[in-house]
Amino acid sequence: MAVEGGITLIALTLALFWPGLGSAAFGRIERGFSFLARKRGLAIFVVGVTAFLLRLALLPLSPIPHPFILDAFSYLLAGDTFASGRLTNPTPAMWTHFETFQVSMQPTYMSMYFPAQGLALAAGKAVAGHPWYGLLCCTALMCAAICWMLQAWLPPAWALLGGMLAITHLGLFSYWINTYSGGGSIAALGGALVLGALPRLRRAVRARDMMLLALGVIILANSRPYEGILLCLPVAFLLGRWLLLDQKRPDQKRPDQQRPPIRLLLRRAVAPLLLITVAGLWMAYYNYRVFHDPFTEPYKLNRATYATAPHFIWQSPRPEPVYRHAVMREFYSGWELSAFTKVRTPAGFLTETPLKLVRAILFFAGIALLPPLFLMHRVLADRRPRFLVLCMLVLAVGMLMETWLIPHYLAPFTAVFYALGLQAMRHLRVWRPGGQPIGVGLVRSIVTVCVLLVLLRAWAGPLHLRLATWPTWTWYGSEDFGAPRARVQADLEHLPGRQLVIVRYSPKHNPLDEWVYNAADIAASPVIWAREMQTAENLELIRYYKDRTVWLIQPDQHPAEISPYSSLGAETAAVP
Repeated sequence: MAVEGGITLIALTLALFWPGLGSAAFGRIERGFSFLARKRGLAIFVVGVTAFLLRLALLPLSPIPHPFILDAFSYLLAGDTFASGRLTNPTPAMWTHFETFQVSMQPTYMSMYFPAQGLALAAGKAVAGHPWYGLLCCTALMCAAICWMLQAWLPPAWALLGGMLAITHLGLFSYWINTYSGGGSIAALGGALVLGALPRLRRAVRARDMMLLALGVIILANSRPYEGILLCLPVAFLLGRWLLLDQKRPDQKRPDQQRPPIRLLLRRAVAPLLLITVAGLWMAYYNYRVFHDPFTEPYKLNRATYATAPHFIWQSPRPEPVYRHAVMREFYSGWELSAFTKVRTPAGFLTETPLKLVRAILFFAGIALLPPLFLMHRVLADRRPRFLVLCMLVLAVGMLMETWLIPHYLAPFTAVFYALGLQAMRHLRVWRPGGQPIGVGLVRSIVTVCVLLVLLRAWAGPLHLRLATWPTWTWYGSEDFGAPRARVQADLEHLPGRQLVIVRYSPKHNPLDEWVYNAADIAASPVIWAREMQTAENLELIRYYKDRTVWLIQPDQHPAEISPYSSLGAETAAVP
């Protein structure tokens, strides 16, 4: 963050005192940029391909990530399950040893999350051999969809710039592409489709735009449904107002106010409504297979089983369940509950709310894109983006009610953030104090800083620069937190036979550093990860998997210590 702030400060200083610096070179670049932007379809394609190819080109410097955070393993379980041709998995034998975070063991063994991210990871595994490639494709599509959405709200050159900025800030080094957590890219894709289709439908009711709107709604419903509802509510309000607006005579209305003939609307709406209906029926079937109830949605059963802290601050804490593992009690009734209790107090609410705003701004804008935001008051006075401002207000109210805020919670509104930020940048560009083109110089310097930061981040490893490590709200850090577990997994897979790893944590173990995760088919896995419990339970586990070599691993040793497992003395060392 300090590096980005320093570079930004230097660039802005140069722009303020020498606004014409590099004008000839910048002019040539901008003319070529504008030429490409006017070819709208090509511009969208270029943004998507650029995001895809640039991240592939960075693999030698920033390789395919290892999973390391709780929900990453859960999403990978969903991807592995879908790639195996199943919607869920039967509860494994000895399942109490395999209990872990964000994964349901009863009534079936499956990720607790909505299926969109898992389906993307499954596609990557099935087509390219690794789930990360599904995430890469979703991220490239997200950047292209943001450009497409912006074309409906801004001039073409600014829409293309927005797509490119999405690549630099989200598509290359953010945790959306460099972890398997959150599903930010796919939720942002859904939001961009909804918001891009909206103004196009008001100009002309085309089947393509209605299908893209329906697809966006389906993606949101299967990735971030709560925030998706927050986005779809103002969209539905605007569409309904437009369709029911009869106060003026048709010849007095602007083209984007005229209601299309009812027959045309009904004819064009059949296919999108059918698509949404099929998706809803599939979701009900998915819930039935996973939770044995079509009306029990993801999250609900797992949270009811393990969590004491609810998601919304107006809810009351649940009674503490019986935990079989101390590390799970520490996470749910310690870390989560303490955060929930704090935010419910007036002092905690007043402290945490500004922090939520800071986290969101730093993730989506960083330091480099902050200067145009000081002209946001001018954006609020503009007529065209007023609907997007309304969307932001609805989001703000929705986020105030949530206990936590992680940037991917806001993913459905990503295109809104970029549209409003670019509108502020447009106001900055025409700023000419004293007749000097200072605004032009500032905008050029901001874009230049974004490009320089990409180069700096790409070469941070070879240059031995230590950037901020995860969790961060702007860049994904250079440290590979998942490497220790992945290294142990790879070493054990190369041993003859099949392995069983019993994990023993120290009393001060960080519950966010979880090692007990398994593939969809546990019994067939070359390496099984299990929790150490009481001696009798451990011996029962070992007897059940008697054909496996048994290992003890202690992740809290530095480095993690692995040795042949012995039940001697395990009773005093076992974690209850």
